[in-house]
Amino acid sequence: MLLKLTWLIPMFPLIGSIISGFFGLKLGKRLVGLIACGSVALSFLTTLLVFLGYVLLPESGAVYEQVLFQWIVAGDFNVEFGYQIDPLSLTMMTFVTGVGFLIHVYSTGYMHDEYSFYRFFAYLNLFMFAMLLLVMGNNFLIMFIGWEGVGCCSYFLIGYYFEKKSACDAGTKAFVVNRVGDFAFLLAVMYIFNIFGSIDYTTVFHAAPHKIIYGEEAITIITLLLLIGATGKSAQIPLYTWLPDAMEGPTPVSALIHAATMVTAGIFMIVRCSVLFNMAPMTMMIMAFVGGGTALFAATIGMTQFDIKRVLAYSTCSQIGYMLMACGIGAYTAAIFHMVTHAFFKACLFLGSGSVIHGINGEQDMRKMGGLKDHMPTTYKTFLVSTLAIAGIPPLSGFFSKDEVLYHSLIDGNVILWGMGISAALLTAFYMFRLVFMTFHGESRVNPEVHPHESPNVMTMPLVILATLAVGGGLLGVPLIHGWHVLHNWLEPVLHFDLASVLSHSEHLLHEKGEHAPSWGHLLVEKDHNIWLEVFLMVFSVLVGVTGIVMAYIFYIKRPDLPDKLTQGQWGYEIVKNKYMVDELYDETIVKPTLEGSHLLWKKADAQGIDGTVNGVAKVIGWFSERAKVFQSGFVRNYALFIVIGFIGLLMIAL
Repeated sequence: MLLKLTWLIPMFPLIGSIISGFFGLKLGKRLVGLIACGSVALSFLTTLLVFLGYVLLPESGAVYEQVLFQWIVAGDFNVEFGYQIDPLSLTMMTFVTGVGFLIHVYSTGYMHDEYSFYRFFAYLNLFMFAMLLLVMGNNFLIMFIGWEGVGCCSYFLIGYYFEKKSACDAGTKAFVVNRVGDFAFLLAVMYIFNIFGSIDYTTVFHAAPHKIIYGEEAITIITLLLLIGATGKSAQIPLYTWLPDAMEGPTPVSALIHAATMVTAGIFMIVRCSVLFNMAPMTMMIMAFVGGGTALFAATIGMTQFDIKRVLAYSTCSQIGYMLMACGIGAYTAAIFHMVTHAFFKACLFLGSGSVIHGINGEQDMRKMGGLKDHMPTTYKTFLVSTLAIAGIPPLSGFFSKDEVLYHSLIDGNVILWGMGISAALLTAFYMFRLVFMTFHGESRVNPEVHPHESPNVMTMPLVILATLAVGGGLLGVPLIHGWHVLHNWLEPVLHFDLASVLSHSEHLLHEKGEHAPSWGHLLVEKDHNIWLEVFLMVFSVLVGVTGIVMAYIFYIKRPDLPDKLTQGQWGYEIVKNKYMVDELYDETIVKPTLEGSHLLWKKADAQGIDGTVNGVAKVIGWFSERAKVFQSGFVRNYALFIVIGFIGLLMIAL
């Protein structure tokens, strides 16, 4: 009975968005805030009820589908509009609505002085609706609708301050860059329908092991296209450049969309399609290195930035890189585990940065901060807890989830991937405590005319709750003790993959085609779980995190003169500070040629070619008209003469 409430979960924020968007200006800020927060709270409570209803099902790990109506019927193409409830979707629904509710509450305080308060919450509620569609849909087309919906809302919210050119440009950049990934995603969906005759998850995933040959071209193309879509939405190399610029939007937007939900959509999509990816080893290898490369690449840039939100933006790219790397080595549970803990501590960090910005009159440059811990004690304590979590310090949640990713990167991947991950962990601890020390410690560099102050309770209470979750979230995946990894046990029915059976079917299909199957025996060799190696790696990762913290302490507390001495005049530092000139490279190789080509097409092909042809035809007709009008004398006898001459001419032709 409780599972029948599923359809209400996305409906509540949709209704809230409609009310705020159409009637918000008349309702007033207080009522709009109540409706916006209340709608997400109802979604969260309904999710908990559905969660309870699912747990009470007699069959563990079952898939419950609620079909609302037949959506598209066109020949062989049949699409139902429905929702799929299973352990993966429930995990996403719970933290999306839970963290989303806290950010909505925070936003009522942060955005209180905005004239377009109602517009902001209309967008925010609409985003929640789209994100829930994305994670709850029972087929690829509903996922794509949600996928495009969150992209559209992201465009609206990044460009919320549309009077600022930088905000409009950032929104446009996010929109255009994401279209590249979205186009690839759409092509993948078309290819899936072409092969399987369906885009329903259950049908496709059940048929794939029996219909597709392991590692063949078709599955490689499909998964590569899906991976391109994920790199766009989850801000990974090479489509990551939109995320740092997206910090032009209000800080709660950064916390919700660019830390806790939208940027994790690509990871969710990959985990949802794990059956397909498991059958494409080449794609898995590429994915692992793209994730590890992004984790390290973005971390190096984060060390050199001074805008507090941009540091966190590059940190997000880096942490999503960990998740993508985990997916690439088949450690999907580790990816989801880090996604959940990341939602807690990164949302807290973004909201904490918003509290700092709010307390010092909108300043975002860390060089103009310092000594704020006494003025903002709650913000400081929650920020410190979340920073310790992202640095991987036990017993906080980030330690458990990041350590699991690092462990699998070595055991299931290779030393290179582990080296990327551990190097990124060192840099993460360094640049995050660089941020803490520059912002909250040392001498105050705040403008003397500004009086720093703590944020109101409506903003600090979400920080306290998120920091608490950042502390205890690691209990979802307790290592070493067999059976204590709650999240692994929970997701096992969704992520179970029988590789031996898949290889057997692939071999059978190849024999039917008269081809010889390659040697796949090495894939079936199980790797022993070495508890002492896991303990060693765990201790080593903690030492790496502590090393990063100590380095940051020396550089920004003990010897604050060192950073300038070591970086002054260093061309390498300037390159990293300028984000490796990637944006400039894209401008020179893609943006400018596109603009110049468009201008050429407009001036030559359109204005001179097409318009010239049309105008030329008009001029020729006009010239003939000028010559022919002399025959329009107005005398009936002349017209009669022409008729007779014409008749005689036709008669002669006929004879």
